[in-house]
Amino acid sequence: MTRRELYAYPLRAGAATARFVWRTLYREWQGIIADPVRQLFRRGPSALLLAAIAASGVIFFHDLAQRQAGATAVRVLGGVYGSLPLWLELLRTPVSLYVPALDLPVWAGITQLFLAFALAELVLGRFRTLLIAYVTTLAGTLTVRVMIAIGPDSWRFGLPPEAGAVLDTGPSAAVVGLFTYISVVRRAPIVFALTGGSMVWESIAVPNLAGREHLIAVGTALVLGLLHSRPLPRPPRLTPWRRRPAPTVVVARNDAAPGGKTPAAPGPLAQDACEAD
Repeated sequence: MTRRELYAYPLRAGAATARFVWRTLYREWQGIIADPVRQLFRRGPSALLLAAIAASGVIFFHDLAQRQAGATAVRVLGGVYGSLPLWLELLRTPVSLYVPALDLPVWAGITQLFLAFALAELVLGRFRTLLIAYVTTLAGTLTVRVMIAIGPDSWRFGLPPEAGAVLDTGPSAAVVGLFTYISVVRRAPIVFALTGGSMVWESIAVPNLAGREHLIAVGTALVLGLLHSRPLPRPPRLTPWRRRPAPTVVVARNDAAPGGKTPAAPGPLAQDACEAD
């Protein structure tokens, strides 16, 4: 390698890196911001129905929990614990999506919840948004029960029985799951790093029950996003049945024409005339 090529190599590497970063940012801008904004202008405010319902539900339950009787009602309706019977836990899980953690700033959580549901509704649609939010939350809830059943003495995966009395994460697992799923489907590494990656770092820095549930929600959404992005095999194309044409029958004659010449084989019209005779 000459000295000129040695000096030009860092420039070429820097230019290739800049092109890669620009393409990634442009593709993420189109998939996460530009396309949802176009969908919002096309569909109108009704496209944010799920986000408005989710934010209103969290505000309602948070205001209700400020009173003693209301806090009891919120705990009975949407409080999910690992020590509950399975049927009761499954019954409370949909309501738990609207029950915020009282020890965290509620308005920051409502903002994240609104953005997650709004973006998911514009990108994925209402049915898939609800499905991903519920599946990721339920996966974290059920995995905690498995961890408690395993016990704390199994490769640091299990949890002590005291963890069954800790309140479930509420809507945060659904928020993390939705952001992770969208980032995988739309190929948005920056959104994934800011949401799923931050949850992974938080669970490592401050290990607790909520961090484990967030990790499970991230893993579940990641698997669902990869399965959604994988193209399904196409079925074999079926050609319509058609009637095969009848074979052409050529009649050969042995008699010679006058003059010693053998006549040529009759064409289609002459053949049909011979068959009619």
